[in-house]
Amino acid sequence: MRPLQLSQAEIERNVRTRDETRSRRACLLVLASGVALGVVLPAHPVLAALGDRRACSASAAAQFQACGLQAGTDFFIAKAKCANAAKSEVDECLNEAETARREARQLCSEQRAARRELCDALGEARYHPSFDPAVFDTDFTKLKNAYFPLVIGYRWEYAGGGESNTIEAVDETKLIEGVTCIVLRDRRYQGGELVEFTDDWYGQRKDGTVDFCGEMVLNYETFHGDDPVRPEVLDTHGQWKTGRDRDPSGYYMLGSPTVGAIHRQEYSPENAEDVVKYLSLSYRYGDDPALDQYVPRALVDLFCAAGDCLVTEETTPIEPATLHHKFYAPGVGWILEVSPATGEVLQLVSCNFDPRCATLSSP
Repeated sequence: MRPLQLSQAEIERNVRTRDETRSRRACLLVLASGVALGVVLPAHPVLAALGDRRACSASAAAQFQACGLQAGTDFFIAKAKCANAAKSEVDECLNEAETARREARQLCSEQRAARRELCDALGEARYHPSFDPAVFDTDFTKLKNAYFPLVIGYRWEYAGGGESNTIEAVDETKLIEGVTCIVLRDRRYQGGELVEFTDDWYGQRKDGTVDFCGEMVLNYETFHGDDPVRPEVLDTHGQWKTGRDRDPSGYYMLGSPTVGAIHRQEYSPENAEDVVKYLSLSYRYGDDPALDQYVPRALVDLFCAAGDCLVTEETTPIEPATLHHKFYAPGVGWILEVSPATGEVLQLVSCNFDPRCATLSSP
């Protein structure tokens, strides 16, 4: 008996039918999971958005669903722990779990609103920036982006609000998807105790644009009473890398920014979603009262007297209430971060490559 011969068209039709069946099964599984966790999911919003080529809104909708499911998962895990609590503590444990779920759902809604607002600003196009090694430089011994100098050996120290931060461009490189990236080693301390250790990886495009290519993150917590007292790794939240798990690169700073321009600096959904907007390319103290708020005048007069400092607004939909103004001086880079909502300031107190840094002091 001759084997059955199928035409190419029939083969392709069968493959499409198989894939559509699998997709429907997957959607039903997600919907069933949502019902089991007490999460109300709209009917196929992600598929509908993708069909309309509304990629940004589709991402926001998918992340909202994921957030709700995670809130449900965390609630049931908490209930499992409550079941084994002391009898006198069960009611309190369950109340805490319910409160945590309610707060988590509220945060999910706030994050969705922030992402939708961001889609209005960025547009609905798919976020898929090119990452061609041919357009990147490999020389990290010379200044290329004046506002974000990537030069091996440069070191910056910051302080403010009980926090200190040390960043060093170490003599190491990281090859990511064929692009040679410099390593900026970042240590952050709170009250003198290490809370975060990060290796940030940046690529330098030939046009001066700096790509953020990922970061290795260790978050720490210190417990007094330990002998010796030693920072303990809490988690690696915020860690990502271009090309891993489909995460793209971000444009940390454009080579030729314009006032009002806005773009993603990183995009690892639910993990790292920083966004930057350029507010001024000619800042100096006294020209803009809104930007002057909480700014230490002596610092900006030292670096920005010529009216050539760059000011950005940096936000993330992961933390919708968080907004910072960052100030960059040509040839030096980041000199100041201000939180307009709280007045908190983190400022440059030392650098090893510009003589003006010798006159700096702690806030």
